[in-house]
Amino acid sequence: QVQLVESGGGLVQAGGSLRLSCAASGRTFSNYDMGWFRQAPGKEREFVASFRGSGDSTYYRDSVKGRFTISRDNAKNTVYLQMNSLKPEDTAVYYCATTPRGSSWYSGYWGQGTQVTVSS
Repeated sequence: QVQLVESGGGLVQAGGSLRLSCAASGRTFSNYDMGWFRQAPGKEREFVASFRGSGDSTYYRDSVKGRFTISRDNAKNTVYLQMNSLKPEDTAVYYCATTPRGSSWYSGYWGQGTQVTVSS
């Protein structure tokens, strides 16, 4: 049974930082794409950052480039999202996801989410 458990969310002032973690269990994830998504109240879930492909290329949505960094530790089956210079518009529930390389995220596995709230 694959499980993804996010942690590290919380309340932070604008300009602050948070580091999210996603611990994966149930299989080996070295050949899986891993990513972060977020969903703000009343909005659709949106892509934030990911590792994709055999070369573990990284991808970011434009609004977080230069502020967020995704990293992974395959030995620990854990992926991280370092979020710096946070803005109120980053407020959302953040979800971790994993899927076999090249597959749709929505055919993979998702965590339960962790709330990030950025106050102005």
